[in-house]
Amino acid sequence: MTPLKSLPEPEASDVVRSTRLAFIGPFTELRVEVFGVPDMQRDIMTDGKGNFSFPLVGSIAAAGKTPHDVSDEIRQKLAVRYIRDPQVTVNFKASSNPLSVQSMSVTVDGQVNKAGSYPVVGRVTLMRAVALAGGTNEFAKLQDVVVFRDVGNQKYVGIYNLEGIRRGNYPDPEIFPNDVVVVGDSPARRRFKDVLAVVPALLSPVILLAREF
Repeated sequence: MTPLKSLPEPEASDVVRSTRLAFIGPFTELRVEVFGVPDMQRDIMTDGKGNFSFPLVGSIAAAGKTPHDVSDEIRQKLAVRYIRDPQVTVNFKASSNPLSVQSMSVTVDGQVNKAGSYPVVGRVTLMRAVALAGGTNEFAKLQDVVVFRDVGNQKYVGIYNLEGIRRGNYPDPEIFPNDVVVVGDSPARRRFKDVLAVVPALLSPVILLAREF
């Protein structure tokens, strides 16, 4: 294991497996509109690789791109042969589709009241993720919260102290889709008990690059 200063954020290429609200990913619902062309105002869901098809444009590889990037791409392709100076907008749609929710979720497990997967809408921090799971239960160890994250081909683990965050000792870290948060007395805690005994993560988080799990 290699100690790091902070838990890295997912890269844009990681949205093929998970997506943040700012990026388009698999099973993302979008509203695409070309001003003044009713037949080109429609709701679209990307496929499992984050792609979709649009009239006169063909296939769009949207994964890892923002809605603004996609609107520019559609505009450029329409302007080449079909529409003079097209005005294109692409926006996210709120979705209840289980595939869309699954693609933008965080899993919270361990000593919380309602373990499970929860949708990541907007910016979600560690404290908010725990709150989504009903908060910690009476057996939770606040000094022992583990966040697992895949970035590229690497696996990372961050060890946080909720009490330290509440005291303002260090910032409440952001949680991203596909993260796994484990609270309290769990196999993850026992795995890192030697690290926690030396550095309890009260004043700063403990971030590790885990080569094997």
